[in-house]
Amino acid sequence: MRQAARQSKDERFTALLHHITTELLKRSYLALARDAAPGIDGVTWQAYGENLEEKLKDLHDRVHKGSYRAQPARRTYIPKPDGSKRPLSILCLEDKVVQQAVVFVLEAIYEADFLGFSYGFRPGRGQHDALDALHAGIYRRQVSWVLDADIQGFFDAMSHSWILRFLEHRIADKRMLRLIAKWLKVGITEDGHITRSNRGAPQGAVISPILANVYLHYVFDLWTHRWRRKATGDVIVIRYADDTIVGFQYEHEAKAFLDDLKERLRAFELALHPAKTRLIRFGRHAAEQRETRGEGKPETFDFLGFSVLQAHTERSSSWTDQSCGQAA
Repeated sequence: MRQAARQSKDERFTALLHHITTELLKRSYLALARDAAPGIDGVTWQAYGENLEEKLKDLHDRVHKGSYRAQPARRTYIPKPDGSKRPLSILCLEDKVVQQAVVFVLEAIYEADFLGFSYGFRPGRGQHDALDALHAGIYRRQVSWVLDADIQGFFDAMSHSWILRFLEHRIADKRMLRLIAKWLKVGITEDGHITRSNRGAPQGAVISPILANVYLHYVFDLWTHRWRRKATGDVIVIRYADDTIVGFQYEHEAKAFLDDLKERLRAFELALHPAKTRLIRFGRHAAEQRETRGEGKPETFDFLGFSVLQAHTERSSSWTDQSCGQAA
């Protein structure tokens, strides 16, 4: 499947569910966090592990017969650094197992499609890879302007209809699409009430990160790749899930991209956060220009929990971890 995805970017996969075997379900179970909180069924990882083979065989049969039923996720909240709270969805153990198996299948297809500047929630890639790419881009390319783009409430704003339409570019297996649609539509339970919507992928659900990457692959990545090929100056792009940095050589192209990006996102029911999206003069060339003008040090911006600082007299960037105050 992975080889076929690499060989043909247009191939649609018509038979995917048969890849969800008991062996893959076991691999998925073992890949889950063992100390995670249980969902509404109260089943922990350790408890599900008792008579595991029998449970996975039964789960496999239900998935393939169509009798598997997803359960609503339990809503909880975790504090954010700014004092607000982030909603988190806690799934039942069986839903996590099946979702992880589907993620393994989807990764085999989409890792052949995703572009190099996408770093979030991908095998073999992490936050430090994204930070290294940002540092290298600012140092090696003619970057004088940085767009710190924040999509407003991205995980809650994703349209279910668009998610499924994007998946259909590669997936023609109706049973697999129906399975994913179940998870999107099953809803959230909070204080005894179930809430359902036609938007959003629950944060905390195993399937949500790859669905987010698929959504932004078609909405942002492919479009941005085409846009920057037409630019006259250097353009660098680093995306980690919905956290995106775009660097530009020229101010007019930075402003044009920002205007075009707003229109692009609007077409797919998304919007930039007006308070958190910033276009600033930044980069080693910006530092030199500001020094010549007597304007002091360039502004800073945050990326993946780090404050990115541009040295005033050196051609380098430094990174400060805001959470522990250490240089990285």
